[in-house]
Amino acid sequence: MKVLETKNAPGAIGPYSQGFEVNGFVYTSGQIPVDPATGEVPAGIAAQAEQSCKNVGAILEAAGADFGKVFKTTCFLADMGDFAAFNEVYAKYFTSKPARSCVAVKDLPKGVLCEIEAIAAK
Repeated sequence: MKVLETKNAPGAIGPYSQGFEVNGFVYTSGQIPVDPATGEVPAGIAAQAEQSCKNVGAILEAAGADFGKVFKTTCFLADMGDFAAFNEVYAKYFTSKPARSCVAVKDLPKGVLCEIEAIAAK
């Protein structure tokens, strides 16, 4: 097992890693829309979805993978009313259309609107 760590994605805000590489697979922790350079969260679902995707991409890149190798995602939304706007941004990054679960949750860390985790082949 190899711990994945990059400065191009936000650091863990708890007792976990940004991701792991195990037996040729990459597992990312859920990525909320924190800009790793500033620590700020952008306003609105579109900007937050964009930043969450960028954060997932940075971890994939650190592992030598990319969005095209992602075969499963789990997405969390604070409001299912944001589903269409979230999908519009998500579709620009996850062009291979991986298997996905998308659920609404009561709350997300730091009060963000979305979180994305991914599993990819290396």
